[in-house]
Amino acid sequence: MKYTTIPKTDIKVSKICLGSMTWGNQNTEAEGHAQLDYAFENGVNFIDTAEMYPVPASPETQGATSKIIGTWLKKTGNRDKVVVASKIVGRSSDYTAHIRTTGITSKSIKEAVDNELKRLQTDYIDLYQIHWPERETNTFGTRDYKHNPNDSWTDNFNEVLHGLDEQIKMGKIKHVGISNEKAWGTMRYLEESKNHSLPRMKTIQNAYSLINRGYEGDMAEISMRENIGLLAYSPMAFGVLSGKYIKGTAADNARLKLFPRFARYSSEQCTEATKRYLKIAEDHGMSLAQMSLAFVNQQPFVTSNIIGATTLEQLKENINSIHTTLTDEILEQINAVHAQIPNPAT
Repeated sequence: MKYTTIPKTDIKVSKICLGSMTWGNQNTEAEGHAQLDYAFENGVNFIDTAEMYPVPASPETQGATSKIIGTWLKKTGNRDKVVVASKIVGRSSDYTAHIRTTGITSKSIKEAVDNELKRLQTDYIDLYQIHWPERETNTFGTRDYKHNPNDSWTDNFNEVLHGLDEQIKMGKIKHVGISNEKAWGTMRYLEESKNHSLPRMKTIQNAYSLINRGYEGDMAEISMRENIGLLAYSPMAFGVLSGKYIKGTAADNARLKLFPRFARYSSEQCTEATKRYLKIAEDHGMSLAQMSLAFVNQQPFVTSNIIGATTLEQLKENINSIHTTLTDEILEQINAVHAQIPNPAT
């Protein structure tokens, strides 16, 4: 395994982070524990969850993922050997109204943290993240920003940071980050932190993959100049970048078969780009999954690559990607496809 450090901290994390959002829905507790055991044995010390997991979000399963992590932590006694990250949902839509209908306030942060600590069976969370912006902006596959002058959101960056600061001072969380955030929101958080001596966002968890390289625009510059590390999620684009949907080898319980609503990576352009990337990988004697994950692993703005799997076989291949380094020739071929079909999933 290779390791890096969460920016502006002394916390060492594995370059591969174990994502968990299928546990409690597609995966049982026993399967979640097996994944945790294998990942830990192979050097992965970073685990990511969220209060709304597993996905799709539902009242019946909400919090099940973190409970599975909690029973593993209790069973193994590994709490001080792993870094645990979690998230609070943004301003509620119908999708997460079963969790809360209020915005992010000091009160909702306290409640969310306390509930998550119980599920995780721990007394602290290493990295606590805002899951998505509360304001109306272009997230989750929406390509362009369209301003809504009737957006009811009011600027609450300062209040959010004060709420997080309270939890840090109580020892319940150590560091904070953002997720699904844009350039303006990221800089507003950094501005509030600097001007009011409030906690600084250390990481940002955004989608990043071969078919979604939108982060390489303004956000990559912010990462490098402001030292805020990317925790890349969906590096396999919901399994599309394994090539299994093109080859027709996807199992009946594959994510996009079970949940066709997640169509962000299934457009005609995404499929065409994936076919071209698959050929590059096969021409160089590697799987598309290996190439896709290696591409993310070696980006300078990436602190950790969040991989997720529904089987141990997938997990093993994903973790082994840390040993693959893409040559300049392969990167040139990847970039040629990217130039022809840029960011089809954003």
